[in-house]
Amino acid sequence: MTAASPLSPIVLAAGGTGGHMFPAEALARELLVRGREVVLITDTRGKAFGDALGEVRVERIRAATVTAGIAGKLRMVTEIGIGTWQARGLLKRLRPALVVGFGGYPSVPTVFAAQRLGIPVVLHEQNAVLGRANRMLAKKAHMICTSFEHVSGVDAADSARLERTGNPVRAAIVTLRDRPYPEIQPGGSLNILVTGGSQGASIFGEVLPRAVAMLDEDQRARLSIVQQARTENLQAAAEAYRSMGVQATLAPFFKDMPERLAACHLMICRSGASTVAELTVAGRPAILVPYPHATDDHQTANARAVEAAGGAWLMPNPQFTAERLAARLNELLADPMQLPARAHAARIWGIPDAGQRLADAVLSVAGTSTGANGNSNSSSRETAA
Repeated sequence: MTAASPLSPIVLAAGGTGGHMFPAEALARELLVRGREVVLITDTRGKAFGDALGEVRVERIRAATVTAGIAGKLRMVTEIGIGTWQARGLLKRLRPALVVGFGGYPSVPTVFAAQRLGIPVVLHEQNAVLGRANRMLAKKAHMICTSFEHVSGVDAADSARLERTGNPVRAAIVTLRDRPYPEIQPGGSLNILVTGGSQGASIFGEVLPRAVAMLDEDQRARLSIVQQARTENLQAAAEAYRSMGVQATLAPFFKDMPERLAACHLMICRSGASTVAELTVAGRPAILVPYPHATDDHQTANARAVEAAGGAWLMPNPQFTAERLAARLNELLADPMQLPARAHAARIWGIPDAGQRLADAVLSVAGTSTGANGNSNSSSRETAA
């Protein structure tokens, strides 16, 4: 294979959920600013970055996730095999400087093909547990960029190649760092923001109103709740809050989430990688309720890391009861100054320049030290034939 030049393209291998695609998009934006050509290789179901990144060439290959049963596993192996063959042909034509894999099975064929061709590989792990796809590919990766300081599932031999860059968040979230934590007046309102993934979480719609009902009337009057709720839970929750005289705004989705996050004193939410990155970059404390069916229970590991840093309280899904939540809210209403302290700890833990850090790491492996001005001051890294 012909050696890569200093301006050879950088290939991003991503697909599946937004949790994988968003950091890939953030890296693409940063690399384009630095004058690098970017190519996205995704599976046939994967979405492109959209019109905002029209400069990014998109190629599609075959891939499949793990499904139950022998037939499902055979299909996965077949699809990944075909995808690897397709990716190999693409990479031989593109001659990239390196390939960046973002986890998830859609990334496997491209990263595996790159490793077989001797092309340098960087992996990005969004969670505090190394994902199964990244685990398969870690041994031959030149660097593993992480969002958390400590990541489980990494072999001791691979730990020296870990680099904490953080998980990129939207620019609208980064700007919240310049806005102070909303002041809490003695006996004043406590603004609570409740989210639960793209469609909300049923347990939040059920537990929150019952927990609020257990508070004294004067405490309930201090609450201002903005809650994402599933359509099927929305009416019942709204009626429950209304009957208690609690100010509440409920919707299946909020288009102005950054503004809602800026105004809140406390979040109650799941602990997916993107959610954790956003609330810590913004500097907002949270009660984290990990999704119990997350692969390898990675959301619990995410939540534990933020709690250990002092920025959140972990409340496992089985323990997220009306009684326990009411007790926590009682404590915070009685001593609300815990919240600014937790907010400060969350903010310190967050990494607002994760996109830039990730780009720096990627370019260091590519054999360049290209800065934001696009100047390169080192030679390219050659890939094996």
